[in-house]
Amino acid sequence: MTSWKLVRVIAGFLILLSLALGMADSPFYISHYWLYFTAFIGLNLLQSGFTGWCLMENIVRKLGVPAGC
Repeated sequence: MTSWKLVRVIAGFLILLSLALGMADSPFYISHYWLYFTAFIGLNLLQSGFTGWCLMENIVRKLGVPAGC
């Protein structure tokens, strides 16, 4: 798996996790403050789309995952 695919998998997982922890109707609800984490991930994805730079991709590459497009 390439770094850009892994970043998207991680982002999707974290969004779903933070929604499960932040939505009051969820059986996994902890606090509505988890929704700020969802917004943070969304803003980072938006920023990455405009600038082409993603911190998570840099971290994943340093862990040895090959770069790819």
